[in-house]
Amino acid sequence: MIKFKKHPNNPILKPHPTNCWENLAVCNPGVWYENGKFTMLYRAAGDDEQHYIRMGLAESNDGVNFERVSDEPAFGPSVDGPDQGGVEDPRIVKFGDEYYVTYAFRPHYPGQYWKFAHDVILLPETGEHSPEVLKENIANSGLAVTKDFKNWRRLGRVTQTNLDDRDVILFPEKINGKYWMLHRPKQWVGNGFGTNEPAIWIQSTDDLMVWNGPSKLLMTGRPGTWEEKIGGSTPPLKTEEGWLLIYHGVANGGTGYYRVGVALLDLEDPTKVIARCENFVMEPEYDYELEGFYKGCVFPTGNAIVDGTLYVYYGGADKYIGLATYDVKELLDYLKNC
Repeated sequence: MIKFKKHPNNPILKPHPTNCWENLAVCNPGVWYENGKFTMLYRAAGDDEQHYIRMGLAESNDGVNFERVSDEPAFGPSVDGPDQGGVEDPRIVKFGDEYYVTYAFRPHYPGQYWKFAHDVILLPETGEHSPEVLKENIANSGLAVTKDFKNWRRLGRVTQTNLDDRDVILFPEKINGKYWMLHRPKQWVGNGFGTNEPAIWIQSTDDLMVWNGPSKLLMTGRPGTWEEKIGGSTPPLKTEEGWLLIYHGVANGGTGYYRVGVALLDLEDPTKVIARCENFVMEPEYDYELEGFYKGCVFPTGNAIVDGTLYVYYGGADKYIGLATYDVKELLDYLKNC
């Protein structure tokens, strides 16, 4: 059993006390590494009653010490679009010279969810003819494109309308001429789906906005373990042994601690899981992971491999951002022996 090594400077990013849009929480960052620079797009929220969620931008030369680029959000809810309730949990890949960012959104703000019962959020006032996605304030996933993390094109929803389908993650390159996506439709459970708890599904397409082909169940949780309910965490990383997949797991029907697992997918056919370890590699241990708006949560959303070291960026307790690292060769050897 191995454990990722948490950085002694954690949390590496905290809420900013004088920026009203991020004075309550910063967490769940997407991260991209290129040409010696780490770019972080992070989830942020202020102490407003509606709990609008936005994204801030920070940069670093060493992957540890990040400086905010601006006192203003880099990306936020639209004024009158389907994501006007909040945007969160970005995952970043790059095709050509453009960054493609998947993110979760709602049509209406959620409210301060930690004050409600589990999985309860605020609902808008609607009429009898309002669609379910609005009546139930269902979370969806969208795709946005940028070249500089300042100017954006919102391309819209990439998941089915009335599914709570978050944790949508793109592979960073085409495989056999197709784009690939991991996702976690919350309602795909029970008879006919092959899983009793939300799980990780995989899908391919010829067009990044047309995911209408069959989706295959990739990995399910394990009843009675730390990972009864699972979902994707960070964009898969290409290694010599396979696609390195970092994912999250939750016990107790989705109300327990969030922990982190690892698996390997086949390089040519990512629908094949070629290795998966039963033990978690990260769990909540420190105050910044145990005391926040979700008590007991480590939730990775960004990663990179730099000079043979895996960098994993994660949200702690829905309030802070942490960094964990591990030697890639040692991790792959461990996975091959699982």
